[in-house]
Amino acid sequence: MKAVTLHREQVYSGNLILVNAQYPLQQSTPPEQIRPLEHPQAYSENKTAPPHAQESFEHTAALPSSCVSLERKTALVLETLFTTIGSGSSLIPVSGFRTRREQEEIYASSLAEHGKDFTESYVASPGCSEHETGLAIDLALNRDPIDFLRPYFPRDGICGRFRSKAASYGFVERYQEGKEALTGIAPEPWHFRYVGLPHATIMNTHGFCLEEYLDYLKDFPYEGRHLEVHVENKSFELFYKKAEDDLTELTLPGYLPFQVSGDNREGFVFTLWR
Repeated sequence: MKAVTLHREQVYSGNLILVNAQYPLQQSTPPEQIRPLEHPQAYSENKTAPPHAQESFEHTAALPSSCVSLERKTALVLETLFTTIGSGSSLIPVSGFRTRREQEEIYASSLAEHGKDFTESYVASPGCSEHETGLAIDLALNRDPIDFLRPYFPRDGICGRFRSKAASYGFVERYQEGKEALTGIAPEPWHFRYVGLPHATIMNTHGFCLEEYLDYLKDFPYEGRHLEVHVENKSFELFYKKAEDDLTELTLPGYLPFQVSGDNREGFVFTLWR
């Protein structure tokens, strides 16, 4: 057996953190964990960012894809997925990682241009946006015009191919139709969130949004029955551990590799490879 010790602040980091209006982001993503997304250049000289995007910030959005950044592992996995489906320049990375300042400017710009109802439906408040984690990407089919806030990403063609493979690479469509009461965001078929394996596959199988999935995992506590799943020819064991006030200590089988993620609420999700 091996002892594992986690600090309370680790609740606020990891692939499974929940970021929404009820649970704002508690820790900023360190700059060294962010890198540009490498993707075939899809913009020519006459394809530029929408005016409101250009006015609101400089380093993300519907600019040439080299300007879109993500958390390092998320970027690597997404690049691999693009290669797997042969997306070439057919898909445009519209918006990835945003700083708090950038999110503030986007939110203010949307309020001024589209009003309160639209903005609250499609733009998360600063501090409550998944884009500030570096784990979320907005994608568009490469065709003019590209709407920065609501890019066109249909369910057929190359976009459909992306969807069919996304879960196998750890990505989920974050804001699904019918989940608005839970997520607080209108359906966004263009917005994908990296949660990793086996979580994306489990979420797809059960039709869970992230809010539902994290609640579901609480039914499998460290002290009780664990969730065992077989995904992508691998076996996984999952359980939830509520954080203690300062240090959370537990023991795991010494021979099993594992990952742990905070949920940005009150505990940790452990993923063991069997």
